[in-house]
Amino acid sequence: TDILFHTYSRFASAPNIPPKPTEEEKNTESQIQILLEKREFLIEELARLLTSTSPLTSSALKQNNLTLHRSTLQEHTATLTRLRSSISEARQRANLLSNVRSDISSYHSSNPETAEADYMLDERSRLDRSHGVADSVLSQAYAVNEQFGVQREMLGNVQRRIVGAAGKVPGINGLIGRIGAKKRRDGFIMAGFVAFCMLMFLYFM
Repeated sequence: TDILFHTYSRFASAPNIPPKPTEEEKNTESQIQILLEKREFLIEELARLLTSTSPLTSSALKQNNLTLHRSTLQEHTATLTRLRSSISEARQRANLLSNVRSDISSYHSSNPETAEADYMLDERSRLDRSHGVADSVLSQAYAVNEQFGVQREMLGNVQRRIVGAAGKVPGINGLIGRIGAKKRRDGFIMAGFVAFCMLMFLYFM
């Protein structure tokens, strides 16, 4: 029973449910229905048998088993009803969607101007979205450029303040000049060393 219910439940969750029940769906539903009817007949026969027997031979265990079988049968009957309803609703939705798509296609076929207008509107919408993305990127770029300008101005102010403060302290200008001269001298020495190495490399090649 559980296997049949599992198979039958797949028809309700199928992504593309057919407009009409397939042979497999019909057979599965028929098998479940026959099985439930047989079980109901057996339960009724068992109930009549227990009723006809004397209370001494009819034990409480048999009555409990009968109650359990009836509860299971009611549960399975309710499950079958629920699955039937789910499959029917899914099929109605699929058929309605198919009919709507068919009506739209027929309308576009009979009105090519409208179809072309819809296409142009879709293209215009996509272009507007693309322009919106481009404007957003440009706005971000302008904002970053503006931030760079503000930072350059701040660095320039700091540099001017340092130079101004250095000019007020005796001996700072001379020290800065000597540091600059030393850097230039070191640069000349390094350039000469590099030139010497290049000449030696060319000589030994």
